[in-house]
Order: sequence, then C-alpha cells, then structure tokens
Amino acid sequence: MAWRFPGEGDKKFLVYAGTGTDLIFNHGIELPGFASFPLLEKPDTRAVLAGQMQALVQLAGDMGVGCILDAPTWMANADRAAPLGYDAERLREVNKDGVALMEEVRNASGRDDVLVSACVGPRYDPYADIPPMTVEQARSYHSVQLAVLKETSVDLVTAYTFNRLSEAAGCVLAARDIGLPIILSLVVETDGCLADGAKLVDAIDQIEAETDGAALFYMVNCAHPTHFADALNAHPRLKGVVANASSCSHAELDEADTLDEGDPARLGQEIADVLRENPSIRVFGGCCGTDMRHLRQMALEVVGR
Repeated sequence: MAWRFPGEGDKKFLVYAGTGTDLIFNHGIELPGFASFPLLEKPDTRAVLAGQMQALVQLAGDMGVGCILDAPTWMANADRAAPLGYDAERLREVNKDGVALMEEVRNASGRDDVLVSACVGPRYDPYADIPPMTVEQARSYHSVQLAVLKETSVDLVTAYTFNRLSEAAGCVLAARDIGLPIILSLVVETDGCLADGAKLVDAIDQIEAETDGAALFYMVNCAHPTHFADALNAHPRLKGVVANASSCSHAELDEADTLDEGDPARLGQEIADVLRENPSIRVFGGCCGTDMRHLRQMALEVVGR
C-alpha cells in the first residue's frame, strides 16, 4: 500500500524552511555557501539547529497543529558539498546525522503528529546559469542522496526550491524508484511563474504527466504571498505554501546586506487568506526572513485562535 500523508482530512501541518536566514541574521552564524549541514559537526551549532526545531514543535503544539521537521540536508548533495570539503563518505554520514538530530527532537516531543522530513535541493543553485539536466540525468543524480536517506528513519522527503521542470521530475522519479514519499516544492518569481516563465499550475501538471503522479503533493516556497496568491488556482495537487517574509524579488534579496523581516502580522493574514481560497492546502509555514513570530501569526490566523 502506498504511503499516505497522515491525518487525511482537515489537519494542518506547520513547517519552517527559513532556518538559514535565521541562523545568519538572528544567531550570527556563518553558513559557507548557505549550507547548514556543516553545523551538525559542532556541539554548539548543532544545539542551535535542534533549538530551531524544538521551537517549531512547541509552537505547533500551542496552536493545535502538526509539524514537519526538515533535516538540514538541503545542500547535502555531491556538487554543492564538494567545495566545502565533503567527500562521498562524509556526505553520506552527514545526511544520516541530519535525520538523526530531527528524530531526537521528535522523540523528545512525545507527539504523534510530528513528521521528520529530509530536505533535498537542486543539484546547483536554482538560479545558476547552467544548462538544465534531463529528466534521466536528474533521476540518476538525486538517487544517490535519496538512497542514503532511505536508510534512515525519515518519514518523507521534501524537495525544496526547484525551478527547472526536468530536474524536478527526475527527483520525483528517483524518490519513487527508491521508495521514499516525496513532496515537491517549486519556487516562483514575483509574477507567480517559474524562472522560465512557466505558470505554476502548468508546471505541476507537466511534472505530474512526466512522473505519473508520483509525488505526494506539491508546494510553493521561497516567495511572498503577493507573488503566488493569484497563481495557485485552487490546484488540487498543491497542498503547501511556505512563504518568505519579504516581498522583494530573489535578485533583490540576494543583494541585501540586512534582513527584510516584513510584517509578521500581515504575513499571517495573507497566508490565512491563501488557505481560505485554496482548501486543499494542509501545510503552511515560513521560508527566508521568517522566524517564530511569523509562524505564530500564521498559525493564529489559520486556526482562528
């Protein structure tokens, strides 16, 4: 029987994908190449990673929603880890260790509505000026990291910030080959389209066709609600929104020296509005620039407390 997302029905799950900017701007921790997985190897920074997810678990419990704990493995693939000095064996161990840390946080919570997800990302920076991989190239490439994650206690995989359709489809197929449930999260520009101009719902439909509907469901992340609210069209396979605090473009954010934390209260209202207009959405949370203030406001508005 195929694995199903738990709590089928109206139960909502909170997720926090904004840990990188939180670490840099709020904790003063340097992230070489924006990779957080090296922090697993030092006790003090490892404790900060755990603390971020402990805060998420506590907030979710206060709000009466479930939560998804993303392991800090978004950049833990061969090409993005090599410049940081990670060979294949060291990379294998850090992927496992990232999941193990999230499992510790889950076990300490004593709750059955906390999921552990391994976070995976594109082969290179999603905005790198490089030729796209074919579906089969991506399928082969991502299978290496996914095969390691299959050996862990992870419940599922979340593929974040994909904006090339062929790589996204290949990653979904690799997860299906290995037997890991996968959520695919796409990133859009300020116009609600992918970087190549594809409309979000059209991109989902194309990936669905190329993978025979193998993904658990789809999300959009690393964009502000004003960028994607009008692009969702209540698509039944789009079940998650993970928003940036800032309404700036990706290019503007890349050049910023200070954190644009936006307006937490307004962001919460905007996310609640998106969920009301798109009843299939069950996962919501914060991406770049957000912290627990933003997530609390989202949850307050979504659950009506």
